[in-house]
Amino acid sequence: MIAMPSSDFLPRHFLPLDRRKFLGAVTAGVLLAESVEAQTTVFPMETKRGDMLYRSFGKTGETVSVLGIGGSHIGQAESDAPATKIIRTAVDRGVNFMDNSWDYNNGNSKAETRMGQALRDGYRQRIFLMTKVDGRTKAAAAKQLEESLRRLQTDHIDLLQFHEVIRMEDPDRFFAPGGAREAFDDAKKAGKIRFIGFTGHKDPAVHLRMLDMAKGKGFHFDAVLFPSNVMDWNFRSFVHQVLPVAARDGVAIQTMKPMGGKIILDSKVVSPAECLHYALSQPTSVVIHGMDRMEYLEHALGVVKNFKRLTAQQVDALAAKAKNAALAGGYELYKTTNHFDATAQHPDWLG
Repeated sequence: MIAMPSSDFLPRHFLPLDRRKFLGAVTAGVLLAESVEAQTTVFPMETKRGDMLYRSFGKTGETVSVLGIGGSHIGQAESDAPATKIIRTAVDRGVNFMDNSWDYNNGNSKAETRMGQALRDGYRQRIFLMTKVDGRTKAAAAKQLEESLRRLQTDHIDLLQFHEVIRMEDPDRFFAPGGAREAFDDAKKAGKIRFIGFTGHKDPAVHLRMLDMAKGKGFHFDAVLFPSNVMDWNFRSFVHQVLPVAARDGVAIQTMKPMGGKIILDSKVVSPAECLHYALSQPTSVVIHGMDRMEYLEHALGVVKNFKRLTAQQVDALAAKAKNAALAGGYELYKTTNHFDATAQHPDWLG
């Protein structure tokens, strides 16, 4: 069951406008997820080439590396040179999934600009490029997309995602007349984007509402992104509640925060390798991992090279180790505070 957040845990911007509607959405989401979770969630198809493992990406027909490079940490690298080295080394070693966002690093554009520079000289053609926009209006989303295309030095994004779906009203704003969906549709028709997805990290109920609303409107999201780690298994879990629903509908699953921005490691109950093994053992197509130093990239590549999917018993054992630390959400600050909520700190980005 979803662990219901108290109002003390919810940042002010997330407090529901109508508590009755919020509780109804949560209840509906729980029932929907539980009915699906009883079914067996099928893993994406896997292939291995060299030391890299690849998985199918929903219904898109694409195949992506199980390890994705997180754009936010590229923006946090010491300088442009190590950022370029991380990206190009990753691609040369088989990584073909690149994550980014218009708003990373407090909106200073460094993450996308550095990635755009690194993807010159033929590297862009070797990867599946994803970025995100915050704009809730058609105008704001379209403007941010154009800026991302310029920064990334490309004429198209493989996957554009509606970012930070963390409020119960965010799905309404995406699908509203004059909302972001119209900008996404126009961009797809113009060949500026290939696929459409959404992201979020706050509560499974919000993701479930987005998926349910899309279905009601006859709209299919190509992909979804949410956190997956040993803490999530025991607290307000995306893996238990959202993953089965998305998998059933053929939505490509991306996961993030395998170490919760390193905060999960502060719990001292799991190691970096255990965090990655757990995340890779879930039925996701790609695990997006932040690596701002070469040593972190080498560690992650080593885990993938020698990866063997954990058994259900091994996953349960890891989750059990983390259970006491996980229950209050203290190591998943992206769920219980606005620490990771860029749009809470910059509401003007929403449009």
